[in-house]
Amino acid sequence: MAQKEPRRRAPGAARVRRVEAHSTDEVTFRLLGPVRAWRGGTELGLGPPQQRAVLAALLLRRGRPVTAGRLAEALWGHRPPPGAAATLRAYLSRLRTALEPRRPAGRPPALLVSTPAGYVLDVPPSAVDLEVFEQRVAHARRLRSEGDPAGAGELLREALESWPGTPLAGVPGPLAHTERARLDERRLTVLETSLGVDLELGRHHELVARLRALCADHPLREGLWELLILALYRCGRRAEALESYQDLRRALAAELGAEPGPALRRTYAGLLAASRAPAGSAPAGSAAVGPEAGHTGGTARPAGRGPAPDGRAGTAGAARPCQLPAALTTFAGREAELARVHALLPAGREPSTVVISAIGGMAGIGKTTLAVHFAHRIADRFPDGQLYINLRGFDPGGAALDPAEAVRAFLVALGVPPQRLPADAAAQTALYRSMLADRRVLIVLDNARDSRQVRPLLPGTAGCLVIVTSRDQLAGLVAAEGAHPVPLDLLSDEEAEQLLARRIGRERTAAEPEAVREIVRRCARLPLALAVVAARAATHPHFGLRAIAEELREGPGGLDAFAGGEAAADARTVFSWSYRALPPEAARLFRLLALHPGPEISVSAAAALAGLEPRRVRVPLAALTGAHLLVQRAPGRYTCHDLLRVYAAELLDETDGEAERRAALRRMFDHCLHTAYGVLTLFHPQRDTIELPGAVTGAVPEVFGDRRRAMAWLEAERQVLVTAVSRAAATGFPAQSWQLAFTLDLFLDRLGHWHAQHTVQQAALDAARGAGDRLGAAYAERALGFACMRLEREEEAARHLHGALEAFGALGEPLGQARTHRLLAFAANRDKRHQDALEHYRQALGLYRAAGYRSGRASVLNEVGWTHILLGEHREALEQCARAVALHRETGDRNGEAAAQDSLGYALHHLGRYQEALGCFDRALRLYLDLGDRYLQADTLVHIGDTRHAAGDRPAARSAWRRALDILVEFDHPDTEEVRERLHRLGPEEPESTGAAGTEAGGAPTADGTGR
Repeated sequence: MAQKEPRRRAPGAARVRRVEAHSTDEVTFRLLGPVRAWRGGTELGLGPPQQRAVLAALLLRRGRPVTAGRLAEALWGHRPPPGAAATLRAYLSRLRTALEPRRPAGRPPALLVSTPAGYVLDVPPSAVDLEVFEQRVAHARRLRSEGDPAGAGELLREALESWPGTPLAGVPGPLAHTERARLDERRLTVLETSLGVDLELGRHHELVARLRALCADHPLREGLWELLILALYRCGRRAEALESYQDLRRALAAELGAEPGPALRRTYAGLLAASRAPAGSAPAGSAAVGPEAGHTGGTARPAGRGPAPDGRAGTAGAARPCQLPAALTTFAGREAELARVHALLPAGREPSTVVISAIGGMAGIGKTTLAVHFAHRIADRFPDGQLYINLRGFDPGGAALDPAEAVRAFLVALGVPPQRLPADAAAQTALYRSMLADRRVLIVLDNARDSRQVRPLLPGTAGCLVIVTSRDQLAGLVAAEGAHPVPLDLLSDEEAEQLLARRIGRERTAAEPEAVREIVRRCARLPLALAVVAARAATHPHFGLRAIAEELREGPGGLDAFAGGEAAADARTVFSWSYRALPPEAARLFRLLALHPGPEISVSAAAALAGLEPRRVRVPLAALTGAHLLVQRAPGRYTCHDLLRVYAAELLDETDGEAERRAALRRMFDHCLHTAYGVLTLFHPQRDTIELPGAVTGAVPEVFGDRRRAMAWLEAERQVLVTAVSRAAATGFPAQSWQLAFTLDLFLDRLGHWHAQHTVQQAALDAARGAGDRLGAAYAERALGFACMRLEREEEAARHLHGALEAFGALGEPLGQARTHRLLAFAANRDKRHQDALEHYRQALGLYRAAGYRSGRASVLNEVGWTHILLGEHREALEQCARAVALHRETGDRNGEAAAQDSLGYALHHLGRYQEALGCFDRALRLYLDLGDRYLQADTLVHIGDTRHAAGDRPAARSAWRRALDILVEFDHPDTEEVRERLHRLGPEEPESTGAAGTEAGGAPTADGTGR
């Protein structure tokens, strides 16, 4: 097929390069006061207030791109004046001159850098006083958590002393106004923290006068009043402490018609309760801590509504994840554990990290159920959202989730576009903690393997709560991070009976109390075992509970995974009882399901595992679902609890030989490979191909008659396919590993799954090299190189691509060499080495011509045309792209023709021939619609919007960009933010244009093909 991506830079990539010609260490900036800058000891002239406002906006997002639209909004709000763009460019030019007055002519700026994603002020954190302030506060927080309040207090005092006055003083604009309020609030919060530390150090006598003055200045700030009340109490001035509470209460009632918050009310109640306690002792339920460790004042910023830690005007518009799984409506018992966890969270205070773990790593004890139930109970205390992830620490397949992958998932959930993720794992973790600073987010880390897997996911601030479930005791987390272990034991007899009653009905359990007690005893009060029995009883209401108890009594043994004695034996009895009732075909399928990479399995994949026709496998699947050994999550898709998968794996080892297991694995991998390869050829029949060995008997691939169903399968199976590449490599199927990776290459790249692409191709490369498969290694290394390029790992990308080029040459593979040259040309164009790109294309063209591969030649002509567009040689681009269109038509490569039509339109756009350009885009879009390639529909719609906008038709431009955005959002694609920015720059909506009857955006039909 015609490869479209390499003819332009990586979509959405914002590459910020540090230029080392001048050291930035000598330049320092002040935001905490009037905006000022110094080089060495010399102050720099920063120009008028509005120019300083531009500098402030860049400093507040130090090291990250800020678009011109965002800068204009910072200065003038949503309605910039006429000529705003030119004025802004002038400010930026003058700032560059002011910051680098001695920069030689022709040398790019080192500090204020232009990137495709916007303007970046590239200076280190130590150069900005606000950043230094925050570093001191963070260091103080660490010292305090490590038991050094004296050191923490000294650092906090240094931080506060470095704050000279009103931040951003004299700077105009909406952003400065919002940031001043945020920073004033931040200073007060840190001041409360500092005073709280002093209170911990026993300095209450010194604090009373200062706290009285602060309360007078901030008469409604409950945090300061609480500190004053505690200081008075500790000085033995109990009557004054009680009266201070009443003073605040009267003020709140008069001003706001409100009562003090829960924290203060509890402190007051503690004072009253301690009236007979010795003077100086702390009141019950109180803790002399400041806001950073959980204290929140009544006028403190409500979480999720104030400014964000990255300098944006506020987090109200930021992503607010709500990822908690649904709570179990039949939850029963655990009141003692819930009370213990609640006791770790002083009401009205921001929490510290909390860990929920199970003793001895016992599975099936109900850790996740309890964690999710508790998280739902307290979710309202975390208004900035909830994050949840299954770390798969004790996954039956051993595939524990890499913490770096979890961090990336959380960053995306918190609103970071995938293409903006730092490449380095440590930088990703740092960004994650920065985004959580000053936010109150509830984080549930389910099924952790050990402390090392958890540590990178812990926030650095006390405002977030982390609940961790694990079969490990997490002793390292308790010792080093001060986590609170909450051992989870078996249910009590009463709780177990309550669980059964809630699941199968109180009338039924009340009618057979002896049978209920025996079921509880046989299940050893293990929640998962009880749930399986309850499900059986609930789906067979005519079964007597006594009969169920008798079947349990006759069971043969226990699960080795439960090493605690009788409980383990009874748990296995429950599973074996369900298993023994299965027909032989269903029992065999249950065992084989342990081989599937999960987390879900489709009907066709189950059929391949079992070596059955899809229509025949539905019967055993129904039997497994009926026995509650499988759950049907969606039509045709099944999953099961990991403990049941462990049981299935044990049965497989006991019952089925090595030959049977390897045959099932081969069928599964062949099914994945041949089905995915069929989808690839359906969408891109002219793409470079590889020769697949025939699938073994029983590995029937799915065949799709239409592209919509094929794409739906690919999306649904993406995680399974990605995992299958690594699983095939690990289980001795290297050919299937690299061939499946080759098949997924275009799909993962096109939809922006670049981190997954890197993981997949690395596994494939290792597998092929281990097997001595030089061709497979060449394909995998080439794809790995392109993935590195997408992730902006340029040196690594160049190493892999040149390695692949050399390998294809040694193997005498001209098509492999040609495509590698095209990828190297893509890299050269990204680095603006356009002549190098043209040389790579010349070599690719020669290789394709010698091989007689006309579709490849056409694709290269298109990419050569795109390079001429980048060079500004638009007439030459027209000639090359027109030749590409004609040659693609001759070969019948409709995908390649669509790409060339799109490029032809782009060249015409740059020549100002807008109507001709729209005609080309219209033809490209119609082809993509017919092919079902939704991502490239979006790509062409973006170009249609660009051309409509250039032609002055803003409503039609908006319509095209919105349709592109809808598609990209559906795929969660990295290009999404670029299109959002286009719409943002367009400004408020205007009346729709009526210039294109029956069509939108240049006569292009809408995404559903109706043309409306």
